Amino acid sequence: MNKKEDLYIVISSIGVLVLAWSLLHDYLKGNVINYGLYDKCGIIIGVTLTFLGLILFIRNLSIKVNIHKILLVVILVALLTGISGFSYGYYLSEQDRQEEIFEYDKWVIGIYKSSSSEPFNFTGYDVNNPVLTASDITDIPAAFVADPFLIHENNLYYMFFEVLNTDTDQGDIGLAISNDGFNWTYEQIILDEDFHLSYPCVFKWKNDYYMIPETYQAESVRLYKSNNFPYNWSFVKTLLEGRNFFDNTIFHYNNTWWLFTETGSNNLLRFYYSDKPTGHWIEHPESPIINGDANISRPGGNVIVFDKQRIIRYTQDDDPYYGNQVWAFEITALTKTTYEEYRVGRTPILKGFDNWNTRGMHHISLCSVGDGWIASIDGY
Repeated sequence: MNKKEDLYIVISSIGVLVLAWSLLHDYLKGNVINYGLYDKCGIIIGVTLTFLGLILFIRNLSIKVNIHKILLVVILVALLTGISGFSYGYYLSEQDRQEEIFEYDKWVIGIYKSSSSEPFNFTGYDVNNPVLTASDITDIPAAFVADPFLIHENNLYYMFFEVLNTDTDQGDIGLAISNDGFNWTYEQIILDEDFHLSYPCVFKWKNDYYMIPETYQAESVRLYKSNNFPYNWSFVKTLLEGRNFFDNTIFHYNNTWWLFTETGSNNLLRFYYSDKPTGHWIEHPESPIINGDANISRPGGNVIVFDKQRIIRYTQDDDPYYGNQVWAFEITALTKTTYEEYRVGRTPILKGFDNWNTRGMHHISLCSVGDGWIASIDGY
């Protein structure tokens, strides 16, 4: 009988371990908790083994059972309760955070500009903002628009941005076109997947246009190519995988391609490099660049390289709440072994003050225009 009791305790212990790993592995790796199919199977198996072992132990409980075994069972039950309670509470907090991110009927897109040669001071006083809202989307039911990226090509401005589809409750990538950068016409959805898409970071390489959208639900960084710019986007390859990657931002500098991505709870900025976008991506030895600071970790738009050597990265401020303003950092040392940066100024470069963005702003994408800049932004 004692051997059976020992076996049942072992079964319950294995169940608790399986359950703990299934519930907590995303949290322990610094990722957003996202229970996929394997996690759900693990939870079912863990709970089944735990309760099966406990039930069999109780049914076969002998009068002479060792008090230590009783204590061990009590500890197992306490662990099961504690792990489940912690995981459920953390999961609910993450859901609340994501609901705030995807708050319906709020995020819209505007245009700011700057006459300065430096990309830090912007204004939208004489622009009829917002220039795009959910009501402009004609081919799907839209809740909001956000994360706009600008491209200037053949005397036209192209804007790629997230559209939250209310039918699927996930993001698709939309396109708008402008002759002057201030008056925009919505075209269509140009990329739709079975998972959430946002933050369409578009860039040019070898005379072709590519896109790295955020695809965190696929737990990967995915590369797409336009076969007839700005339309006909097709999947090329997976660049990174195994994490929740947020707001992936690629840029080219000194014959190397670089990639920022946030992989925590808006507070962990990783950095990678490769000889080409389709090549092997290596995590930088200084990565994570930021760890534990939600004010300056998550990317907030395309990286700007100007005056040949000056590099500016923009970061959204997610503390005390998601997407409240945008900061600029100038990267002063960048090689495959070194990284240094400093914050530009004591105040954010974007903070809502118009009637359409007073609550938050979390994105900026720039194009140079003459001696100044035009910037697509979002806010609510």
